[in-house]
Parts: sequence; structure tokens; C-alpha cells
Amino acid sequence: MAATVDEVDLLRSRQYDLLATLLGRVPCGHVLAQVSGLEGDGTPLGQALGRLGTAARNADPLAIERDHFETFVGVGRGRLLPYASYYLTGFLNERPLARVRADFDALGIERSDALSEPEDHVAILLEVMAGLASGRIEAEPGAEARFFARHLQPWAPRFFADLAEQADTDLFRAVGALGQAFLEIEVEAFALDA
Repeated sequence: MAATVDEVDLLRSRQYDLLATLLGRVPCGHVLAQVSGLEGDGTPLGQALGRLGTAARNADPLAIERDHFETFVGVGRGRLLPYASYYLTGFLNERPLARVRADFDALGIERSDALSEPEDHVAILLEVMAGLASGRIEAEPGAEARFFARHLQPWAPRFFADLAEQADTDLFRAVGALGQAFLEIEVEAFALDA
């Protein structure tokens, strides 16, 4: 099925996968090495990619691990809670999580036993968008736009802005800036398709 997917959608899928990888767990040395090869261009998205590549090249793995912990985990809780429920209601495990689970059921996505985070975690939602964009997750026409509008657009731009502002390391600030730039393009593109 991937052979019939548009090249632009494959590139979009890679952006979603990149963001999901960087937010789902502490980036390991292998991931940092791959990301360090990113170079940008003069577009806002290209500038954000270039900034991320530079940040990965200069990253101190221990500082990255500490920043990840303090930003997303913390003692008690991190500075940011990367969940749709929290950003939309101020509480965890609320109605937005139930909507995500219902849409996962409709898409035939089953929760992995290895998954410790609720399904409304930003990295999980980004992975689903990557799967929809690339065709790895089969869905009816329009499902991708609906999923984005329902589960990312209402809160993820604010989350990425918060990350760009509040992270301690250049790497996670760059991830925030990349997420902001990419989701801005996605919002505009989905609006044009409507």
C-alpha cells in the first residue's frame, strides 16, 4: 500500500515519526546521531529542522536525559504534561482520552501491553498521524484530517509552544519549535483540503 502513498504524505509521515520519537522517550545516542544530520533551508520548517540538527550535534546526553525527566516526568510531575486530557481539561484521564480510545477502536488500533502511557500522550497521537499519512494505518478518506482536528489541533500547538519556551536544553526547545512550525503547516493544509 505504501507504493500508492503520495511523496508529500510520506514526508509528512516522517515529520510525525521524528516528533513522536523525540517525545516518546529519552532520545538515545543513535537517535541523536541521526537527528544531527538534519540541515534546513530558509523556510520556517527548514529553519526549525536546521536548529534541531544543530542542537542534536551539540547535545550533552546527560543534560538531555535530565531535561526529559524534569520536563515530562518530574518528581510528582513534570513541567509539562503531554496529554490531550490535561491540556484540554486541566486533568488527566478525562473525556479527551475516552474520545481517543473510541477513535482508536474505529481505526482498528489496539493498545500495546508494553504501552505505559495513556493513549492521549502526544507521542502516541503523532505516531498515529504518521501511520495515517503513510498508509501504515488503513482508513477511509478524510479520517486523517478528522483525527488531526479532533486530537491534535485543539491543544498540540500550545504544547509545542510551551515546550519551546520551557525546556532547559536546546534540543527540546528545538523540538518545540519544529512541532510548532510543522503543525502550523498541517493546520493550513487541512483547511485547504476541506
